[in-house]
This record gives sequence, structure tokens and C-alpha cells, in this order.
Amino acid sequence: MSITPESVTEALKQVVDPNTGKDFVTSRSVRNVSVSGNDVRFEVELGYPARTQHGAIRDMLAQALAALPGIGRIDIDVHSKVVAHAVQHGVKLLPGVKNIIAIASGKGGVGKSTTAVNLALALVSEGARVGILDADIYGPSQPQMLGIGDQRPQSADGKTMEPLEAHGLQAMSIGFLVDVETPMVWRGPMATQALNQLLKETNWQDLDYLIIDMPPGTGDIQLTLSQSVPVTGAVIVTTPQDIALLDARKGLKMFEKVGVPILGVVENMSLHICSNCGHEEPIFGTGGGQKLCEDYGVPFLGALPLDLQIRLEADNGAPTVVSDPDGRIAGIYREIARKVAVRVAEKAKDMTHKFPNIVIKSS
Repeated sequence: MSITPESVTEALKQVVDPNTGKDFVTSRSVRNVSVSGNDVRFEVELGYPARTQHGAIRDMLAQALAALPGIGRIDIDVHSKVVAHAVQHGVKLLPGVKNIIAIASGKGGVGKSTTAVNLALALVSEGARVGILDADIYGPSQPQMLGIGDQRPQSADGKTMEPLEAHGLQAMSIGFLVDVETPMVWRGPMATQALNQLLKETNWQDLDYLIIDMPPGTGDIQLTLSQSVPVTGAVIVTTPQDIALLDARKGLKMFEKVGVPILGVVENMSLHICSNCGHEEPIFGTGGGQKLCEDYGVPFLGALPLDLQIRLEADNGAPTVVSDPDGRIAGIYREIARKVAVRVAEKAKDMTHKFPNIVIKSS
């Protein structure tokens, strides 16, 4: 039996992408199928970063083709390509940034900043170019979590700043510009203006994703950001506790009102794991994050434990994803990060750059 592009495509239709739940042919990931004799060559272009899974995906596809009678050499190139996706109507994309993802919570103390930095680093580990903006003007924490709190951003032209880098992640925070013990005694408009400057006057370098670590609450800063910043989608971080869920619902509704899609919910501190005996106990309750998702019809992205390791590593400037990349918790962060990236990839692409500017001149 001779091998044809049609028989190859038919075989590949049986292979489902574990990250999207769709087969690679229907999702248009399979590209440039070519057959020479009985040798087969093609590309698989993923719309999300998944470097740690490229080998497994290649093996799945090769195994499906191995069942074809007479199949010869199989050459599969698996790679990822992240593109810009649509944002709120009337808001322009940020130069050097394809997608902006807001990590938010309705209240403080739920581990939002720790979750944000680990998800950003998880996307880096999957092969994406990523930046993080610490949007908490009053209580910036990313400088310490990234271990670069003693550094200051440089400016070549006196008007814009270069982002600092740590663990392959571009970063900007008000914490890089002020003394660690200086309180930011600013009213809302001043804080909002400062945040806009940090966002728009930083020379972000060709980012696939910019993660914004939002301040807690649903006040002036959050509303301004949601309305004026081109946000691709938002992730809500909560704990299973009823009080946290009440505020998480408010954060979720705020994004809905300003037209920012909810990419999903992360339940942090889901279980406490005893460092001595390994006993698991749901200190803050169970099932709260999933109930929130069911009520509002949004995806449940995953649950993270209340673990001493996560806190220690973030405090020491090397979050879990880089401190223990092969550990169970880092694996959970990467799984959640891939789900977020897949949700972004499924959104409509941004086409504003395809349309010409219309200029009307009087004769």
C-alpha cells in the first residue's frame, strides 16, 4: 500500500491534543504534509507554548502513523507560535506585547502575587517570551520574589525604561524605583498615572505574554486598567474560603462589565500538606473554586496546595518553578499556565494591523 497525504491526514485525525481536547488536524495544527515514496514529513504548529511536551506530542503522532502499512521514515517538526489576540473594543495593543493577561483577586492574602510570578515563569519554561508588571503600587512584591529588589531600571533616552530580567522573565515594578521602606502615600489618580507610565514607558521586548499582577480589590486602579489597557483575558485567584470567594465573585463581575474575558479560576491554598507526615487537610474548605466556576460558566484551571516550600522559595527570590522545576508543584503551575495559554490561543486573533489607515484629503 502506498502512502498518500490523504492517508497520513486521516491517521493524524485520530490523535487528540491533550492540552486542547481537539485532534491536531481539525485544529489546523498539522501543516505542510509531504510524502516522498513512503517517507512522511510534516510540521505541527501549536498556538500555545508547550516546550516540555513537544517530545511527547511527536511520539503520539509518530505512533499513529506507524500503524500505516509500508510506512517509511517519519519526520515531525513540533513547534509553538504565539500570536496577538483580540482585546476590548477600542483599545489598541501595546508595542512589543502580543497578549496581556491580568492575574486578579477580589481581596488580598490569597497568594495572587506568588501565583502570578510562578505562572509567568511556567510560561517561560514552556518556551514563551514573558514579562511581568507589578501593578500593586502600594505594596509591590515582585522585586523580592524575583530576587532583584536591589536593582534599578536603566533609561537610554531619559523617557523610557528598560525592563529588568530575572530567570528569563522581563519585569517592571514601582518597587524598582523607590526605597523598600518608602510608603506610597498617593491618592488613586496618582497611583493610576504611575501605573500607566510603568506599563507604557517600559520597552517590553517582543513579549508573547505580559502578566499583570493586579492589586487586590475592584477599585479605581483596577477599573482604569481594565478599561484602558489591552487585556486579552483575566485569571481570578481565590482560596476555597467563603469570604475569599465572595470577593472573587466581585472581581470576576468587574472584568465581565468592562468586556475582559475570564480565562479561568485558580484555587490557591486548596490543601495543607504537612511537611512532617504528608497528611493533607482542607484548612480553608473544599470545592469553593469549582463552585465559583460552575456558577459563572468559566473554566477551573487547577488547585494549588498551601505548602511551606512555595512561600520560602518566593521569599528567597527564586519561586518554585525555577527552584524545583521537576517537582510536583512546579508541574501544577506549568499545567495551569498551559491551560491559560490554550484559552488565549482559542480567542479571535487581533486583525487591527491588517486594516489600512484611511486618510481623507481635501483637493
